[in-house]
Amino acid sequence: MPPAGTPLEKLGFLTIGLFDEANPAAGHETTLRMIELGERLGFDSAWVRHRHLQYGISSPIAVLAAATQRTRRIELGTAVIPLGWENPLRLAEDLATVDVLSGGRLNPGVSVGPPMHWDDVKAALYPDTADAEDFGYERVSRLLRFVAGEPASGFHGTEGIERFSDRVQPHSPGLRSRLWYGGASLRSAAWAGQHGMNFLTSSVVRAEESADPADRTAPRGFAEIQRSHIREFRSAHPTGRVSQGLVVIPTLIAQWFTRRRGLAISLALNGASFGGIVVAPALVGLIALAGFTDAMLIAAAVMVAILVPAVLLWVPSQAATPAPPARISAPRHPATPAPPSAPAKSRMSARRPMPPSQDRAAHTLPPQSPHPAPTPAQSHQTQCCPGTSCFSDTRRSSHHLP
Repeated sequence: MPPAGTPLEKLGFLTIGLFDEANPAAGHETTLRMIELGERLGFDSAWVRHRHLQYGISSPIAVLAAATQRTRRIELGTAVIPLGWENPLRLAEDLATVDVLSGGRLNPGVSVGPPMHWDDVKAALYPDTADAEDFGYERVSRLLRFVAGEPASGFHGTEGIERFSDRVQPHSPGLRSRLWYGGASLRSAAWAGQHGMNFLTSSVVRAEESADPADRTAPRGFAEIQRSHIREFRSAHPTGRVSQGLVVIPTLIAQWFTRRRGLAISLALNGASFGGIVVAPALVGLIALAGFTDAMLIAAAVMVAILVPAVLLWVPSQAATPAPPARISAPRHPATPAPPSAPAKSRMSARRPMPPSQDRAAHTLPPQSPHPAPTPAQSHQTQCCPGTSCFSDTRRSSHHLP
């Protein structure tokens, strides 16, 4: 976090975009309406996760293309696209097209590494070239070159009645400066800075020593490790943008989950360290962020209430489950239409209680279509897959450090 008294430059949020396998359209509609609501509430950016072979957004560029037609101001980002699943040339074409549609609001975030469950998926993904595929930084470099407009072909000109270009079309000139690299290590931070990218940090970092003696202080917790990554990035790219991801849990929801999901909330609130990975502790309550008005903080509380359900692990309680607290309506922006009154008999009475934040999400958004909440099994499957953070998948308070 910036020092006290230093205004934050921008504030955003991130969502996974969960959906029910039996009704995926409703889940995607919820994601789009969430982005619309974020713009009305004054957020600067909306970010979506990328999920392959799961019940989340498998094509974030397509979803953000739809969002460009529903919004006018809010920036739209991906955090992150795993390039191991992508052809850099084809991805560059998709990114440029959506950036043009958005009027220059796209902020693509990418990362490298083999696809998850590589041995299980490689025959379907790369049946003939699996052993030859490069999942390192060179894959990002190819994307950067194509987005920047460097030649992708040795031919250009006219053939019959058709004209051909030797570079990606459409070409969006400002897109190259809005590309982000999602990293959690010193090496990634340095590489991103050296190649003129922006740097997406998260609530997960790799426990490692910094090359800077000033960073070798004890104890080295999450904040110290992440600070060393940002210094490494800034030393190579002083004007680059840095986005810090935080998990924020409203106080009432944290209290309720503490009673029902003791293990999960303990890990979320206190952070964790395992296998060389350090997880940031969550922030509970409405945080007084420097430089933001009360209206912005209320808006942040509304979005947190909408997005928080999937941020916690689903750990069944061994004790009797207490009834959830009475629902509290979240503040509404003047431009947001008020939802109809709830029926006298709760529709929750016939099934297992949901966290109050899920109920509030359905109550707060404009009632255009039903949006079934994810089942516990789906929430666990999406959040807790190997190599990802269970605590940073639904929320990213994205602000750029000085």
